[in-house]
Amino acid sequence: MNTTPVSPRPPGDGRTAVLAAFTAGFIDTVGFVGLFGLFTAHVTGNFVLIGAAIVTHHSGIVAKLLALPVFITAVAVTSLLIRRGRDNPRLAMGYVLFGQAMLLMAFMAAGLLLGPFRNGDQPAAILTGMIGVVAMAVQNAAARLLFSHMSPTTVMTGNVTQIVIDVVDLLHGPSAEAKARVGKMLPPVAAFALGAIGGGLGFVALGFWAVAIAVLAVFATLLTLIPFDLARAARDGRHG
Repeated sequence: MNTTPVSPRPPGDGRTAVLAAFTAGFIDTVGFVGLFGLFTAHVTGNFVLIGAAIVTHHSGIVAKLLALPVFITAVAVTSLLIRRGRDNPRLAMGYVLFGQAMLLMAFMAAGLLLGPFRNGDQPAAILTGMIGVVAMAVQNAAARLLFSHMSPTTVMTGNVTQIVIDVVDLLHGPSAEAKARVGKMLPPVAAFALGAIGGGLGFVALGFWAVAIAVLAVFATLLTLIPFDLARAARDGRHG
């Protein structure tokens, strides 16, 4: 799969990465707390939990088993839709972000209407979890195809590893490249951590209503693209 960026870089890249990372951390934690240990954004982590569920007899193993194929299917469908919009990548970004917001709203609605859940093996809990997985699969696919020039926003292991390596390099001498990478990767890592904390506290206080915070973050991400589109339209009008 071609993962090269298909769009010019907007000036709001830093804000976009921070908001997307916050969303990922927030929803991953809401899913983990509210759906008996289900990861929605970091689906490979569910394999560890499957092993733990087998030996500790915890509920939710069905949802964790389904998470990966559902995630793969959602990424495949999203990538096909993005490819159809390659002639207008900015519009594709808008559609993807709007679609993710709608899916997160569906995730929230399912949790509110079908919950509270007694265990993770309830069909209603599984359905709710899979909607969350699809929403975050859309973000993962967009991160690779539309926002690949930005720091990763859904899994922080690689970011943290690179930051540590670059900090060690900086301790041995000045490096503009290492300094730039730290400046690029550190804000999304902090935003993801803030989102994870917010997701946990938000779910305890508000239940699935807390997902509305992540929905607002996605719409805020969408709004970061508008000034760039307006500026480009004005520039194209002057040169037209």
